[in-house]
Amino acid sequence: MAQPRLTDFFARRRPGPRAAPPRAKPAWRTPSPAKPAPPTPARTPGGSRKRARPPAEPTRDHPAPPARRRLRLPADTWCGGDGPADGILCPQASSKVTLSELKSCLQRARELGARAQELKASAQRKDAGEPCVLEDQGQPAGPCGQKAPAYQRFHALAQPGPPGLVLPYKYQVLAEMFRSMDTIVGMLYNRSETATFAKVKQGVQDMMRKRFEERNVGQIRTVYPACYRFRQERNVPTFKDGVKRSDYQLTIEPLLDQEAGSTAPQLTASHLLRRRQVFGQNLVERVREHHRAFLASLNPPMVVPEDQLTRWHPHFNVDEVPDIEPAELPQPPTTEKLATAQEVLARARSLMSPRMQKALSDLALRTAKSGSPGSPGPAPPATPPATPPAALKGVSQDLLERIRCKQSQKQLAQMTRQPEQERRLQRLERLPELARVLRGIFVSERKPALTMEVACARMAGSYRAALSLGEMEKHVQLLSELLPDWLSLHHVRTDTYVKLDKAADLAGVLARLAHLARAEAAL
Repeated sequence: MAQPRLTDFFARRRPGPRAAPPRAKPAWRTPSPAKPAPPTPARTPGGSRKRARPPAEPTRDHPAPPARRRLRLPADTWCGGDGPADGILCPQASSKVTLSELKSCLQRARELGARAQELKASAQRKDAGEPCVLEDQGQPAGPCGQKAPAYQRFHALAQPGPPGLVLPYKYQVLAEMFRSMDTIVGMLYNRSETATFAKVKQGVQDMMRKRFEERNVGQIRTVYPACYRFRQERNVPTFKDGVKRSDYQLTIEPLLDQEAGSTAPQLTASHLLRRRQVFGQNLVERVREHHRAFLASLNPPMVVPEDQLTRWHPHFNVDEVPDIEPAELPQPPTTEKLATAQEVLARARSLMSPRMQKALSDLALRTAKSGSPGSPGPAPPATPPATPPAALKGVSQDLLERIRCKQSQKQLAQMTRQPEQERRLQRLERLPELARVLRGIFVSERKPALTMEVACARMAGSYRAALSLGEMEKHVQLLSELLPDWLSLHHVRTDTYVKLDKAADLAGVLARLAHLARAEAAL
């Protein structure tokens, strides 16, 4: 017998409406365009205004409502069927967008396919060994006609620090190749192992991550002929399947000065450093030769002493210096092979009859007459003399000559200027602005004198460029040296005081500093 509940007891004792059971969540169903919606029951005039209550407990006829609501879709989206599983998406609303997207995707696919074909063809050409290497060998433009990247064409302009005798990018790459090659050859030589080109090539490529070929070895021999001895040798022990002991290999042996009565010399670190310095000097000397030719081609020509040259001419493009021609390396001896019909006939001439030999000689004479070169063509016309540009027509030639001479003197002074002079000129260019800043500091402080430390700290904080306190002190000393009547330094015990004449005309002071800077730059 079931125990009565407390709610049932109160319902029996107290008459009134029973508490309504909890309402179940109505079932949300997606209306199908194929089936009409169920009719809504009409309200009775005297009926209750409350909504109809669903059954309290689910039965077989009324299944449980779903946990999530189903997505309602517009009726014009589906073309048929009772729902998304039965219907088909109609393209009326999105037909134009779909076609445009398909066209763009097709165009993109064609472009990617063409790009893939180009990359595949270039990879095949590279595997075939075509000479189309730009970056690895440091050349400005390869045989393929491609333009070298900007970091190679303008390498000299991007060097940090003051300008000097900068080497081209391809020469610096060659110097790095020589350093790597000398290191590897020295390691093999010190342990009495024969250095072959195959071993050196693999080691240099691992160190530099660049391609190293026999052409680079020929360039190194051209720049420094007395560094190595090259020979073609056989029976060199190898550990590769593709190289036989009977094959000829290019061997590399360093040339060292052996003292009398001493053992076999070793390629030490001091030797490596000295050889690298000699190689760098030889590269600079080659650039000097092209620079001398460039100076001789100017109008008027310039002659700069080699011991006074500290930088290249401003119009001399260092990175356009031609490549170094590789020297010839020893080649393996060629065995006699019959490759043409002429060689076969020459070998079999002794086996032929005299009549056959005469017929062959007549045929050779007729071939030689038909292939003889004709009369030489007319000589090419001489190069016409250079004419002045149209913009200089009507200008006096004497004036042009004076301007050219003055410009050449200025460039000559710039090329032979020492680093100390260059730093002094840079300080002179900063002095006008620093003088204005220093006078403003004295006016704001309202003091007749300031210590050197305080003045330099205030100037360093007010100047547009970042300068250290030591560098700023050098500028103040130079300012007192050039204008002692305007700025003076006084040493009192352990401190140095700066005294400024605030009553002087600042415009006149700046004009004097600018004049001194121009006069020093013209020297």
